[in-house]
Amino acid sequence: MSVLIAAFYFFYFALIGVHIIFVPKILTMVGYDPLHVGIVFASAPLVRFAMPFLFLKGFKLDQKVFFLSLGLMGIGAIGFYPALEHFGPLLLVNIVFGIGISLVLPYIEVISLEQIGKERYGRIRMFGSLGFIAVALILVHYLTTPQSGIVFLIAMAMTTLVFGAFIGNRQSKLPLSECDAGDESCRFSLMGHLSLWIGFFLMQVSFGPFYNFFTIYATDHGVSLDTTVWLWSFGVIAEIIMFYFQGPLLRRNLPAILQITAFITVFRWLIVAFFPDHTLMLFAAQSLHAFSFALFHSASIAILFHLYKARRLSQQFFFGISYGLGGFIGAIGAGALYQYTPTYLFVGGALAALGAGVAFRAFNNR
Repeated sequence: MSVLIAAFYFFYFALIGVHIIFVPKILTMVGYDPLHVGIVFASAPLVRFAMPFLFLKGFKLDQKVFFLSLGLMGIGAIGFYPALEHFGPLLLVNIVFGIGISLVLPYIEVISLEQIGKERYGRIRMFGSLGFIAVALILVHYLTTPQSGIVFLIAMAMTTLVFGAFIGNRQSKLPLSECDAGDESCRFSLMGHLSLWIGFFLMQVSFGPFYNFFTIYATDHGVSLDTTVWLWSFGVIAEIIMFYFQGPLLRRNLPAILQITAFITVFRWLIVAFFPDHTLMLFAAQSLHAFSFALFHSASIAILFHLYKARRLSQQFFFGISYGLGGFIGAIGAGALYQYTPTYLFVGGALAALGAGVAFRAFNNR
């Protein structure tokens, strides 16, 4: 199972790499302005936020729903090709794509933690980072037309679908320690740990400028596309190193780790804001991705795994509230900032990360 999960992570995050790094640039190549790019990239996170609430009403993230989500992910990716130059259809296929990816990863994350454990999780999850960096380094040499980038998106989605189907088929034969929805102790509530969820939300808001506009921002300040891809890749290398060695850190105070990573992220976005054309400083900022993404992500899913008995649902809400609602607000906010006050794009991200740090501090001191 470990090999299948590692392969899934590799191709899933290669898919995410194409979507995050290159699709914004592809949309500007087609002729979309920053606000339209922000709206497109806000649609999938908004769906990701909404989906977990359906599962509070009786839906279950079971094998059937998992296979359906794989199908929607594939259909959405294929739909990008004919819809690329038409804003309405493009928005629709991005929503379908968003529904698919909103359900696929939470299902796999719980399987990973159940079958592998939190201390070994990073060494499997780092294959996702390797997939992300691999597609970045390859696609930069082939992105000659918008359509060539979309072909890569489709190829990664189809390969992810295949490995996901293998895992889903094998998982039906293995037990998960997910509690019964009828069990009183299995009830899920956000209010019991509200400051934690606020921190998750604000942390992802802070990534809105980075995930949606970093490629455009860097190239607009004179950094070449090749160098920008290396900046992305350097951040992922730092992330891989952290994933490999983070096991002992995850035995420590997880709320304190969340707080520290948030304040490191403030520093990271301020570097990008004040040194947008200084390549060395941008590489320094990217090295902090080890903390603001890798360590933060692992600490987040680990703390939820232990706080809630409804594990799959808690992971859905983590992705929904952070990458979903936080991603939606971050994308819209970043689009507006870059359209009207581009100088303050990453200052806005730093302020959101500061709010996350304050929320995690409140949770740690509760």
